[in-house]
Amino acid sequence: MKDGLDVYDIYSRIRKEKPVVHHITNWVTIYDCANVVKAIGGSPIMAHAVEEVEDIVSIASCLVLNIGTLTVDVVETMKIAAKMANLRKIPVVLDICGVGASRLRNRKAYEISEISYIDIIKGNASEVASFAGENVFTKGVDSTEVNLDLVEIASSLAKRKHNTVVITGKNDIVSDGNNTFIVKNGHQLLTHVVGTGCMATSVIGAFAAVEKNRSIASVAALACFGIASEIAAEEVSGPAEFKTRFFDALYNLDRNLINQKIKVETL
Repeated sequence: MKDGLDVYDIYSRIRKEKPVVHHITNWVTIYDCANVVKAIGGSPIMAHAVEEVEDIVSIASCLVLNIGTLTVDVVETMKIAAKMANLRKIPVVLDICGVGASRLRNRKAYEISEISYIDIIKGNASEVASFAGENVFTKGVDSTEVNLDLVEIASSLAKRKHNTVVITGKNDIVSDGNNTFIVKNGHQLLTHVVGTGCMATSVIGAFAAVEKNRSIASVAALACFGIASEIAAEEVSGPAEFKTRFFDALYNLDRNLINQKIKVETL
């Protein structure tokens, strides 16, 4: 328990309920996204075909969208899926991967968020700042330095969109416009493994599937993700060993570990 936030309770609900987390996601990281959801007890489905997407959403507990390997056709499928998710009132998580890198990517991210309600918008500092309208550019899918008030950007965007905004980085920021949290768990080795940002989005989706408060779900997910990375980084020789240990650490989290290591601040 930390400031009234029972992270392990939400984590254990995933184990109990085994929510189906439907992904339309990044082809580069899709395998790891599926595995990370499985590691915490969820049931991942990675279905992209427009012909079946409504059927898959109809059995899902959450929809995770990630525009990392963007195509116009896939975005159209995302729009259909998001509309169905809204009808079913299940959470939609949108990873605005690479926003700020191209005009097409920017435009399609805006279209998805305008045509449907997105419960959680997630990206790194430059992605979210660019999406919020700041004059910021993104270096591919990696964050570039943003000399702006990221807490204010997250809070303002959340108020404008009436949702939760997550900015990941050395310290993760989560805001619903009224309440803002800083998650200080994590390890630098995460930046040396391709796809950890996408995996974090998938974990957020699994937590949102069982927790109605989207900002609390996001905080809990990022805390578990960060704690697992800290445990995995102990006495490893490099990124490959770290990645393997990370999945095991996430799988083996318990109440004592979470309570001992959690570092969350409420602003």
